[in-house]
Amino acid sequence: QLQLVESGGGLVQPGGSLRLSCAASGFTLDYYHIAWFRQAPGKEREGVSCISSSGGSTNTRASVKGRFTISRDNAKNTVYLQMNGLKPEDTAVYYCAADPLKYCSGSMSHWGKGTLVTVSS
Repeated sequence: QLQLVESGGGLVQPGGSLRLSCAASGFTLDYYHIAWFRQAPGKEREGVSCISSSGGSTNTRASVKGRFTISRDNAKNTVYLQMNGLKPEDTAVYYCAADPLKYCSGSMSHWGKGTLVTVSS
């Protein structure tokens, strides 16, 4: 069974950091493009950052650029999202998604169930 499991979310104060992990089971991520999305309460889901299967290309939305970094460790079958300088507006459920062909797409084939990030003092 193909699964993506996110972890690392939690409550953090403004200005703090978290590292989210997206671990795959049942398949290897080596040949998959990976993306992080988030959905805040009452808002639509939005793309946060993407990384190509080779790791050679990344894209990050403007509002988090310079604060969030996506990376992958194929040996661990895991993708990460390092989040620094967190702001209250970063509060959301964060999802990872994977697809062998689609890059940075909202219609990627595999999705995790999400991890909640709350930024509050």
